[in-house]
Amino acid sequence: MHIRPMKLSGLDFRFFVNASAYVARVVTNGESIAKNSVGLHLERFCTNTPQKRPLWGGSSNDVLLKKLENALLVCKDDEVWNIFRKFKTLYGFPPPSFISKLICGLSYSSESRSLPKACNIVFKIAKENSTSLQTDSLSRLCLSLARAQMPIPASKILRLMLVKTIPPKMDLLSLVFMHMVKTDAGTHLASNILLEFCDHYRHLSAKRSECAVSMKPSTIVFNIVLEACIKLGSSLKAEQIIEAMARVGVVADLHSVLLFIYVYELNGQRDELKKFKEYIDRVSVPLSQHYYPFYDRLLRLHFKFDDIDSAAKLVDDIYFHWGSHPLKQNTDLTRPCLVPIGSPYLLEALKNQVVFELLRKDSLFHVNGDGDDDELIVLKDGNLILTSKGLAQLIVKFKKSERIGDLSKLLTAIEQKSGNTQDDSICCDVIHACVYSGFLETAHDILDDMEIANVSIPEKTYMLLLNAYCREKMPKEAEALAKQIKRAALVVDPSDETIVSDCLRGVINGSGVNLTAPTSNRQSELTVHLIRETRKDDTALSRVYVLNSSIYFFCKAKMLEDARKIYKKMQAINIQPTVQTFAYLIQAYSSLEDYREITFLWGDIKRYMVRGRSLVHRDLYELLLINFLRGGYFERVLEILGLMKDHGMYADRWLYRDEFLRRHKNLYRKLKATDARTEAQRSRIEHVKAFRMWVRNN
Repeated sequence: MHIRPMKLSGLDFRFFVNASAYVARVVTNGESIAKNSVGLHLERFCTNTPQKRPLWGGSSNDVLLKKLENALLVCKDDEVWNIFRKFKTLYGFPPPSFISKLICGLSYSSESRSLPKACNIVFKIAKENSTSLQTDSLSRLCLSLARAQMPIPASKILRLMLVKTIPPKMDLLSLVFMHMVKTDAGTHLASNILLEFCDHYRHLSAKRSECAVSMKPSTIVFNIVLEACIKLGSSLKAEQIIEAMARVGVVADLHSVLLFIYVYELNGQRDELKKFKEYIDRVSVPLSQHYYPFYDRLLRLHFKFDDIDSAAKLVDDIYFHWGSHPLKQNTDLTRPCLVPIGSPYLLEALKNQVVFELLRKDSLFHVNGDGDDDELIVLKDGNLILTSKGLAQLIVKFKKSERIGDLSKLLTAIEQKSGNTQDDSICCDVIHACVYSGFLETAHDILDDMEIANVSIPEKTYMLLLNAYCREKMPKEAEALAKQIKRAALVVDPSDETIVSDCLRGVINGSGVNLTAPTSNRQSELTVHLIRETRKDDTALSRVYVLNSSIYFFCKAKMLEDARKIYKKMQAINIQPTVQTFAYLIQAYSSLEDYREITFLWGDIKRYMVRGRSLVHRDLYELLLINFLRGGYFERVLEILGLMKDHGMYADRWLYRDEFLRRHKNLYRKLKATDARTEAQRSRIEHVKAFRMWVRNN
């Protein structure tokens, strides 16, 4: 700044000297008023016109903060963003209260670009000044992202809150998960985040931290994620969530039990399902109707295990004992009951706390079955009954076991208990369906057993079987049945006697008789299901279920040698292991940190896949991937990532990156492939580098 020289009078000169001395004294004393005071006195000696300061400049940031607040109020997102960037350049981040207003304002904006901007702000602040982030604003942003069907950014915000130990309230977390699980990727992320919440809760609880209580997931949160896993077919992940529920001590309610039932049925774990029966059989009448899917799923597993005795016992229970539930609440079932996972005799066995008489009114979902066409047991008029499909499977199982006599006893007992008329007789429907399906011998055996049990049989049932014998040209059987008809004194109408005579004459002469169509919908449905079930050959499948059940037991008991023997037996007798087989073994070896054995299992899986066997399952791939990361097998990690990409499976990069940083953060960080001493080391360095690049690029 140029100052023009000018003459000073004695008074002016003395004033100037005194002013300068005053300024020096004030600065020496550290008084902040000095600069302002001297400026006012010295401006007299400057000929330049003073410049106006910009509104946003100077040492004060109040004007910019006011502008930022006003822009937020009128929802001008672009202006908000520009002011924020300008403020950050000049002064750094705004105070926490303004940051919260900024994040909330962008979270509720109608512009699609605002949510990603809010995420960028959050992660920039998290890197530089994490104390400015508050739970309320992050929770609002997370919910807005989930509602906008942006599960990946929502999961990042949730995980950031988890790392900073500022978790959202469980009611809000349940809303976030409700929106996230509407997509496949969101379901996978929600299930992994829920498991991370459980791990953090256990870690904080072990340290007796006060934050542990706020980290504990609620029952509703577990139920939402479990149902989503079931719908997606992610049964292995659902089983991990059930075990996590036991570890953190969350109490399961009625909906939880129904979800457990579906998961155990999908994984073929009949022994786990059977543990619930003693409790469900004692549930009071008002709630017992909600538990009917349990009996349906248990019967399915009895059939899958080819256990006809257990299936018959269960059918007997639902017809003869299910109606004996108490009218009032069972006080024992209003308190948490401990249901073990795995063998109850293990010292370290996990146990789920279940309140069987607890049905929450604020439940956010409803468990849906597979539909009437696929159910084996349904609730009708307050009673459990077999569907046509369930009855058909029961008949086929007894027929293959050559135990028609036992089937007849069960059917006649049900007939006598129900007291149905001849037109609504379950025994007659079974005989008619057997005739239409071509099982004439079975139909005749059941008819004979009904006669012995003094069960009334309508004349049309005899005539239908007789016509079938005539059509199939079976004269001996037709004559025996004709004598049986006369002995039962059923033919009283001369026209009926003529029909019998004509039928027998037709057999002798070689002419057939056409069968009449089924007379009821149930007979038609039963016939269709009988024919369909007869064509199935599930003998090998039932052996897989039995062997898998043994492998599961030994793996839970840490008896790996016995589990390995059964696995080798499956291979020796040419029974293909399933996804569950490998998952149980991998989890068992993982618990012992024996990652080398898991590489051998992966080799077996690849060999089965080359032969065309289907073992493509995201839960299995993720289980392998996590364990190979822990063990440092990066070539196999990249191999599985490639397979997941080929099959369009979502890969949770945050999870894999976190696992990598926890165990291998500095692995080969300063080494290059050219620094390797051996070819194996060079290859390993390249694989680690490729994984780092995959994480960084995504």
